[in-house]
Amino acid sequence: MEAQQLLEFKNWVVAGDVLNEDKYAYRILNKLIDNEFNAKGVSPNSNNDDVYKSLKDIPNKIDVVDLCINPKSGMDIVREAYDLGINKILIQPGASSEEILSFCKEKGIIAIEGCALVELSYYTRKR
Repeated sequence: MEAQQLLEFKNWVVAGDVLNEDKYAYRILNKLIDNEFNAKGVSPNSNNDDVYKSLKDIPNKIDVVDLCINPKSGMDIVREAYDLGINKILIQPGASSEEILSFCKEKGIIAIEGCALVELSYYTRKR
């Protein structure tokens, strides 16, 4: 599977600093929403009601997790995704680690390193 194919799935979670306008997680989450994806934000340290603290708190189905967070916190999210049966993860530049990639391979999780904003730019041109 390639990163572009992940856009066939409509239920996304962006993990990262989704409330900070200066961060890519914020831009990715809002770009997904603007393109009619059912996208939610997860930030483990957030105290904002608009952002979930963990994947298990999200009431709807999750197809794809977009990691836009430091690899240490990302590993926790990947483990939680596995426990919840989520098997597709897009890993943004800077969010990857050998531990994450090895875990995904071992557990049968589709882990693709790429940039959601780049993929969305191709997606919007095709629509």
